[in-house]
Amino acid sequence: MAIKPKSALLIVDMQNDFLPGGALAVPGGDVLIPVLNEYIRLAIEAGLPVIATRDWHPEQTAHFTSGGGKWPPHCVQNTWGAKFHPDLAYSDKVLILSKGMDPQADSYSAFDAQDDRGRPLAQVLSDLGIEHLYIGGLALDYCVRASALDALQRGLGVTLLIDATRAVNLEIHDGEKALEDIVRAGGNVATIEQLRA
Repeated sequence: MAIKPKSALLIVDMQNDFLPGGALAVPGGDVLIPVLNEYIRLAIEAGLPVIATRDWHPEQTAHFTSGGGKWPPHCVQNTWGAKFHPDLAYSDKVLILSKGMDPQADSYSAFDAQDDRGRPLAQVLSDLGIEHLYIGGLALDYCVRASALDALQRGLGVTLLIDATRAVNLEIHDGEKALEDIVRAGGNVATIEQLRA
């Protein structure tokens, strides 16, 4: 499987709070780090942009249980939990976009994120001439699902990197349902071995 032209690698929310030891840990989330690092290497070798999103919540938000939401406090701005895991091969070549700053919104999708110039993801992708996204990260049944479905709705191609994502699974089959939703909406699925081939 050849890497598609006019593509970018989108890595969703690989932050300490979503990894073992964090406030909202996704089971097995840390296993993704070496796989994502290999995707980053492949993308950079192929000349693809690498984009990483992060939750960047204020201390008080309707997203948290304290504000009426469903989640414990996590990824609060400028805390350890909001930092990317130090083993991720993020460099100055990786574009960082932040989401979740609006205290009234959940902001699951990467399309709710913006860069340090205030450009939303859609504008960043347009400026880069991107037509297809390879998506991995956390969590499959929330932010990865929302990002993939938003991309497909906007007419972008999507390849879900199935070996580079994990689900929260508040309900036992949430991850499977998310995968079905993405494929039903027109997304594809791939692994690192397929992209290397």
